[in-house]
Order: sequence, then C-alpha cells, then structure tokens
Amino acid sequence: MSHNYVFNGDADGLCALQQLRLAGRRGVGDATLITGVKRDIALLERVVASAGDGCTVLDVSLDVNRAALDRLLAGGVSVRYFDHHFAGDIPAHPGLEAHIDLSPTVCTSLLVDRHLDGAFRSWAIVGAFGDSLTAEARAMCDAAGISGDAAQRLHELGVAINYNAYGEAIADLHVPPVDLAEEMIGYPDPLRFADESPTFQRLAVGFRDDMEQARRLSPARKAPGAVVIVLPDAAWARRVSGTLANDAAKAHDGSAIAIVSPKTAGGYLVSVRVPRDSAISAEAFCRRFPTGGGRRTAAGINHLPGEALESFASAFEQEFRAETST
Repeated sequence: MSHNYVFNGDADGLCALQQLRLAGRRGVGDATLITGVKRDIALLERVVASAGDGCTVLDVSLDVNRAALDRLLAGGVSVRYFDHHFAGDIPAHPGLEAHIDLSPTVCTSLLVDRHLDGAFRSWAIVGAFGDSLTAEARAMCDAAGISGDAAQRLHELGVAINYNAYGEAIADLHVPPVDLAEEMIGYPDPLRFADESPTFQRLAVGFRDDMEQARRLSPARKAPGAVVIVLPDAAWARRVSGTLANDAAKAHDGSAIAIVSPKTAGGYLVSVRVPRDSAISAEAFCRRFPTGGGRRTAAGINHLPGEALESFASAFEQEFRAETST
C-alpha cells in the first residue's frame, strides 16, 4: 500500500504536512509528495494510486479537485482532506475523511493542529503566521508561553516559507517546496530550523532583497477602499506578490487590495485581500472571473487575460469603493 501527500507549496500547506509527518500517522520515507507553486492547486489529478492506497490532501480547494477526488474514491483509495478554501458540496463517501472549515480565523495548519491535539503546535503557529492569521498565531504563542523574541522568529519563518511559494513556475522559487519539506522534516522544533537551516538563511536573504524592490512600487490605481498594484514582469516581483498583498492590506487598513502580476506567456495573475469585516468576500468576487477562487479574506485569479485588466480594475474599484461609501 502506498501513500500520497498532496499539499499546497505555501507555508500553510507545508506546516500542515510537517505536523502530520512528525506525528507518524503516515509513512514518511516511502510517501510520495505532490505539490507546486502557490497557485498550482489542481494537484489531485497527478496522483497515481490503486485500491487500498491512501492519500492526504492539504490546503487545496476540494471544489477545484472534485473530479480527481471522485476518481480516487471510486477506485478504492482512502482520502483524508484538510482545507479551509471553498469546497462546494463535500462528497458523502466512506473512503473520505474530510476536515474542512471555511472560517476566516482558521487555516489548514490549525485544522491539523486541532486534529493532532496540538502535538506540534509550534509548526501550526508558523503556518498561521505564514497564512496571515497574525492575531490567532500571536494568541497561540501567548497560550503556549512562547516569548516575544521566539514568537517574532516564528513569524519571520512563516512569512519566509510562504513567500517562497509565490511564482509562476518552480524555477521562480528559491527552493522547490518538495525540497523544503524534506529539509523541514529533520526539525521537530521550528526555531531550530530557523537558526540552523541553510535553506532558511537563503530564503531570508532573498526575501529581504525582493521586498526592498517591492517597497519602491506605487499603486496603479487608488481610491477610498480599493487599491490596485501592478507588478513588473520579473521573477522577484512574482515571488513577492503574496507578501506584498498582505503588507499592502496592513498599510492601507480598511481597503481591499489587488496585486496584479504579469505572466510570462501573457495575461496576469491576481492576488486579492479584503478586510475581515468586509461585506464582500474576496473569494466571491474572484469567482466572477474564470480561474478565480480562494477564501473569504484572501483569494485570486490564476489567469486574467491581458485585455481584461482594465475591466477587472474598474470592477474591483467599483465593488469595494461602493462598500466604503455606504
């Protein structure tokens, strides 16, 4: 019997995977890891499995992977599914163990932490920091007695791991997520990983250099409640898109943020962030466009045609500017 781990290559997916592998609930050395860049979420179709095999899915939308999930379940593969993105109808099947919660205050790492009764909570905290659940992560640090300096180190680690997942292709990233997962598994303590891992040191340096360039950018469009930033066509810009979206949301408190990244083959990749108290869901807005999806406060569009940029920006501004004027 074989086992596959299918996971998002960002901090949330990696930290959820880390907890489960450390818990030893599934084989580590003999398991197949399937992942990609942040927006590469139609991952379940890559699984090759037979009756009696197992599969654990982490931090990718069930709705996007529905056809592949149905195929695996029909073939006798048992599937555990942990996620917090839009799922649609969850199949009622004896081979499916679903841990899905769309609450804006949880991420996949926290769902795994819940499932494991906090066995590797420090890695769950890293995942929460990386997924921009800063208040929740800090509250968990306080409850666990993690000091200010250590908590800040976990925050930096989560942001750096998350930043590494953004890019159009693996070649854009500093470290392929599979390689990062294999290095992480040797560190039950994330603080040791942050202090000792040469990979993390490389990520930290790359992150600082890239963000320095990003902070020089100005919004392409800015209105009360809506800010649109268009990035240049460069690998560093593709890497910073997610972190920049989170930082811009903090800098423009109360506004919705759209980060638009040119794709090498044409068109754009879009990241959207909205305030937690927004009456309009980022996921619902992005799903108006083909390839759009995500969750309530953070969503995106995997491919926006070049000719649609102006209409997207106008719709974004109209939608979120209107909200602030009511």
